[in-house]
This record gives sequence, C-alpha cells and structure tokens, in this order.
Amino acid sequence: MTTVLFSSRLTVFICSYILLSSTHSLAQNQPTPVITATAINQEFADVIEALGTLKANQSVTITSTVTELVTQVHFTDGQRVKKGELLVSMDISDELALLQEEQARLGEAQRLVKRLQPLAAQNATSKSALDAQRSIVSVAEAKIRGIESQIDKRLIKAPFDGIVGLSDISVGTLAQPGFELATLDDDATMKMDFSVPERHLSHLFKGLKIEAQTQAFPEQKFNGEIASINSRINPVTRSVVVRAIIPNPQQLLKPGILMRIKLSTQPRTSLLIPEEAITATATEQSVFKIINDNDNTEVLETAINIGTRYDGKIEVLSGLVAGDQVVIHGTLRIKSGDQVNIIADKKEDETLVELMAQKAKPEVRQGT
Repeated sequence: MTTVLFSSRLTVFICSYILLSSTHSLAQNQPTPVITATAINQEFADVIEALGTLKANQSVTITSTVTELVTQVHFTDGQRVKKGELLVSMDISDELALLQEEQARLGEAQRLVKRLQPLAAQNATSKSALDAQRSIVSVAEAKIRGIESQIDKRLIKAPFDGIVGLSDISVGTLAQPGFELATLDDDATMKMDFSVPERHLSHLFKGLKIEAQTQAFPEQKFNGEIASINSRINPVTRSVVVRAIIPNPQQLLKPGILMRIKLSTQPRTSLLIPEEAITATATEQSVFKIINDNDNTEVLETAINIGTRYDGKIEVLSGLVAGDQVVIHGTLRIKSGDQVNIIADKKEDETLVELMAQKAKPEVRQGT
C-alpha cells in the first residue's frame, strides 16, 4: 500500500513538474525541459508474429479392430510407455486353441515330408505324393500366420514411445471395432502449424529459428525451428502455412496449447531510436536533434527516412548518425531553433516515471 501511494504521489509530482516547468519556461523565455535518447547501432531484424496450436509430433487414438472381452489393462492414466510395450490384452483363448491345433497338424505334415523325400529320391514313391504333402505344410503355415495375426489384434501394443492419456476401459469391457482403448502422444517433440503472410515468403526457409511463448508458462521461452513450408498459398488469406518443430525435453508443453510465435528474419546492424522521437506529417517523418552550440543547447528539426518498427524502436535509414541525441518527450512544446534543457536521457528501457524520477529526486531532497 505504501509503495502504491508513493508511486501515485511521484506521478502527480512529475506531471506538476512538467506543467510548471513548461509554464515557467514560456513565461521567462527559459529553455524548455525535454527528455532525450541517443541513436545507437544495434542488432536488429524484421520480426514476424503469429499464433499456432501445438500438436504432438506423433499422436494416435488406439481402437479395437475386433469384438472381444478385455482381460487385462497394462497401463495407468498418464503413464509413459515404450514402443512395443503391451497396453491392453483381450481374450485369446480360442485363438490359442486353434494355434495349437494347426501347429500339431504342421508338425505331422513336416514329418511325412521328411519320410517321403528319400523314398521319392529312390523312386519308391511318386513325386505327386511328396508335392501334396508339401502343399499341406504350406497351408498349415499360412493358417498359423493368420491365427497369430488374430492374436496380435487382441494384444494391443504401443506403436511408438509416448504418454498415455486418460482412459475409461476396465477388465471385462466388451471391445468392439472402433471402440477407443487409449490415446498415445509422442510429446518429446512438438509440432505447430501457423500462417505467415505471403510477402514474407522469400525470407522463410527450413531451419529458420523461432521463439514461442504461451500463457501457460508466461515467463518461459521455447525455441524451435521451421521444419517445412506448405507448397501452396491460401488464395483467400494470401498466407502460407508453416510447420515448426519445438523440442520438449521436460514435457512441459501439451498438445492443444496456443502459442505466440516470433520469427526474426534479415538480421542486421541498424541505427535505432525510440519511436516516441518521431514527429510525423502527411509527407515525411522528422525528429528534433540536439545541437550543442557553445553554452546553448538547441534543437534542429531533421527529416529522416525510417525502416522497420518493432518493440518500441524504429530503424533510421538516413538523416541521423550514431551518437546523435533526439528529443523523445517534450516535442509538442518545442520548434526548430528552440533552446532546451535536457532533464533526463534514456539509456535502456526506462519508463517515463523512472526518467523523470532522475530529475525529481534532487528536487524532493531540497524540499525536505
């Protein structure tokens, strides 16, 4: 409560200071108080922002393909499983009986083939009898493969590594074709599709780094890269769908989460100033540049060419050089050639309250 009260009083004091300073300056023809910033060369890039919904790299709903009773459930909700791990067992007693029957028939047929082979070699039996017995062996082997396939359909295994979702099945459930047994998501890596306006197409490429954030973890940034770009432009939205891959080693991200994506393209070193410095007209943009002439500090309205704006900063293509000081607060009270008094200079990302506090603190001490 004390901090909020102090902040409110400081804001009131700052507003009063600016008003009184301006009025006093006009009345006494004194330099107008202003806040400045210095044009500096910094790393800069064009930033593309988009929204996308996360999906698991691999995701499947495991369903039954047969009508059978569930005899055992081998997983719990949210369990991590490996590829090939048994998830659900169904009743296979009938199939096992058929398998034993066919295996016995196959064994007998194979023994007859072994007895007939030397006899056929000595012409003691016909080759047709040997071929018929070999045919019986082949039929038995085929039937065994069919029965084993039916058994596999009743022993449900994980098709890949992943995490099992919530499930409502239990022992004794009669599963039918299409009945949902479990969901499985490979969340070690997440993928995300999002749309990018077609004008940025020339700057997109496989491997381009992205940065993503979500309200689920507002303080954390997730890094990934573009994995593929769709082969077609949507003729309605004039955009292209891009797919990105985001590693998820800690399994924090879940399928369905909405992500805010940033892509940085055309990285370069640019001359930057705060966008508050810009004074725009119908035909051009200009700034008030600080001119130090002997003991006087004046401003000169200077036309500039600008490039990209992002995150409160603007790229200056021409009209300024590194080290030039420009006015960012107080531009409405000055004109070219006016004398000014620099009360604060913005260095980083200080707020207006913090900048004014640099001047306000000495004033407060004098009044205490």
